[in-house]
Amino acid sequence: MGNKSYRLSDLSRLLGVPFKGDGEVVIDGVGPLETAGPTHLTFLANPKYRAKLERSRAAAVIVDPGFEDVGRPILVSPNPYWTMAKAAQLFYDPPPLDPGIHPSAEVSAEASVAPGAAVGPWVSIGPGTSVGDGTRLYGHVYVGRQVTIGRDCLIYPHVAILDGCRLGDRVIIHSGTVIGSDGFGFAQDNQGRSTKIPQTGIVQIDDDVEIGANCTVDRATFGKTWIQEGVKIDNLVQIAHNVTIGRHSIIVAQVGIAGSVTLGSHVVLGGQVGIAGHLTVGDRVRIAAKSAISHSVDPDQDLMGVPAMPHKQWLRHYAAWLRLPRMQQEMAALKERVRHLEETLARTQNPTKDGSHGNEC
Repeated sequence: MGNKSYRLSDLSRLLGVPFKGDGEVVIDGVGPLETAGPTHLTFLANPKYRAKLERSRAAAVIVDPGFEDVGRPILVSPNPYWTMAKAAQLFYDPPPLDPGIHPSAEVSAEASVAPGAAVGPWVSIGPGTSVGDGTRLYGHVYVGRQVTIGRDCLIYPHVAILDGCRLGDRVIIHSGTVIGSDGFGFAQDNQGRSTKIPQTGIVQIDDDVEIGANCTVDRATFGKTWIQEGVKIDNLVQIAHNVTIGRHSIIVAQVGIAGSVTLGSHVVLGGQVGIAGHLTVGDRVRIAAKSAISHSVDPDQDLMGVPAMPHKQWLRHYAAWLRLPRMQQEMAALKERVRHLEETLARTQNPTKDGSHGNEC
């Protein structure tokens, strides 16, 4: 948090939600119910935490419209968690980096860096590249040739953005991520020897995308790998060549997406999901963690499992799996009963030779 402060009435205006109570209360930070201080804003998104709010020291609280009798100044929001996130942004400043180019940076004479951009120590920027106003490139960032980086981006240390890639405005990329590495493209001869297919495409990242640490986004073989507006990507994600990720999708850690996959808008992939190549996943599909997608998926489905299946079907399969030990015992008992019945039937149909079965005259 920085040294910013706002009156509650100012926060109401900036966040677009009404306030009730003393609008002159000064807020200089945000925090959870348990640790918020007497000049902080907190939020109550679940009624079961009402007791924690009563013990909280917070100066004001964000609540939903049905929960306004909390005995202190409030902001009223239909989505308190969302409003809290927007409020936190007002108090947050990224790590400081003064505008201008650090003396140790290596910037090509053919590159264009806006006066309001900040280029940190040991940054390398290649020819033909442009960096927009307000963008910060922290230490040891590598930017190749003919790259476009928009306004107000945050590129954290040790990120590599390779030749030809295009970033929109307000893009955030965390440390260790590589944008524009070669796609995994090889052709094999009849003896199984691999020959590299040159990867000549680019990566395009649209506005308001955030990519976590140690991710890889491969350039296209031809054309572009495309991450559309508002996508949020967690750490340790692999996105292969010619993938398209639709607007406002969420990709959780350790996901692997093979080449030429198309994800629709508002898709959610849980941790460690794997998607096979050349598939299409429709809008608003949600896929649970560790699932494997081996076929295209129509819109508006919830899937899970290996291989992935509709959520309700997976639950039925899981319930059956839990019953397997008991079913195994029941099957063994049934087999024993069948064996006993077969032996009894055989004795009935085949009397003994000594005539013990039946009477003789």
